[in-house]
Amino acid sequence: MRRRRASRVVVVVGASSGIGRATAHLLARRGDTVVLASRSAGALADVARECRAALPARGEARVVVVPVDVAVRESVERLFEVTRERVGRIDAVVHAPAVVAYGHFEEIPGEVFDQVMAVNLLGTANVARAALRYFKAADEAGRRRRGGHLVVIGSLLGRIATPWMSPYVVSKWAVHGLARTLQAEVRHVRGVDVSMVYPGGVDTPIYSQAANFAGRVGRPPPPVDRPETVARAIVRTLDRPRREVSVGLANRFEAFGFRYLPAVFDWLVGPIMSRAGLSRTPTEPTTGNVFGPLPAGDAVHGQWGRHWLRGVGVGAVGVVVAGSGRWGSGRWGSGRWGSERWGTRRGLPRRTGARQG
Repeated sequence: MRRRRASRVVVVVGASSGIGRATAHLLARRGDTVVLASRSAGALADVARECRAALPARGEARVVVVPVDVAVRESVERLFEVTRERVGRIDAVVHAPAVVAYGHFEEIPGEVFDQVMAVNLLGTANVARAALRYFKAADEAGRRRRGGHLVVIGSLLGRIATPWMSPYVVSKWAVHGLARTLQAEVRHVRGVDVSMVYPGGVDTPIYSQAANFAGRVGRPPPPVDRPETVARAIVRTLDRPRREVSVGLANRFEAFGFRYLPAVFDWLVGPIMSRAGLSRTPTEPTTGNVFGPLPAGDAVHGQWGRHWLRGVGVGAVGVVVAGSGRWGSGRWGSGRWGSERWGTRRGLPRRTGARQG
């Protein structure tokens, strides 16, 4: 007879939209008690209704809502205190919130850059600190450590770099570094796990809600996964803890190119990002949801869908042409291709350097 899985108490931070919202839905359907946390109280009310409708008819699972601003340490500490008071325990924490800003580094206002770092990096640090302190503490009886599992949602952009997204890229590299540090620190702490799940392009609203100083609305570069795909990977990781999980068909290929063929990668990433990472929809400068939530835009899915795959051909053709035309010469990063620079004019990337033979 198959043994029934015990219900968990999982805090989902960033549950109002995208991957976090999809994860909350899946956990609720499985019969776990879900604590929904994000900046947007209005959106959380909608998510709570969705999760309660998904709960199994039998069982003791609950849905609890606790608004939180991860960039404020006191707000995060209150999240854990309220959860303990209302639910009694915490078995796992899934940390998913992130914000994006598009534009050349020097054209993104300093306060926008700083706030992206505050939400993405310091927010992750605040949640991780509170989670690990709780997991490592003794239980109410004082006999043993509580234990628990922290799952941090990273990004492929914590492994590679692309133009026009410097705040997000820098923050995600730092988040990946933090996760690896925490993994080393808890390696010998029984009952405590830290996992990193990092997706590539995902069809969520984060791109259309982003701060933008590039002149064109951002979009996920293909191949694009559904948020539910990432949510399933997160739940599998909760069931069977792993150090790291990559979600995305092209992730390992892109990371390989970035690390081992840097000049080739840099030559390709500008035009690919221009064609695949920025839409043709113009936009005025905006701070998006960086400084506060935009509840009207919160949802599981964005507007891109799985049909948005045409840019894959751009990268594939570029790699073939580069490999066949320049591999044997040993001159990557010099001559014709190395002399080209990618800039912006009215938000449209262009080459500003003269070709040299």
